[in-house]
Amino acid sequence: MTRTALILSAVLALGACTPTVKVATDEPITINLNVNIEHRILVKVDKELDDIFSEDSDLF
Repeated sequence: MTRTALILSAVLALGACTPTVKVATDEPITINLNVNIEHRILVKVDKELDDIFSEDSDLF
């Protein structure tokens, strides 16, 4: 039993040692999220396709 308790305590002790990273800075970290998104959608319909899909067409 003592061997199991020793192994268990060693595993718990090693698990408690987690690496930490500290950043030493005088200014706070700022993240700029000002994003400008511009969409341009260009649709060109060929004259032939326009005639096919016209209301006078019996396609549909």
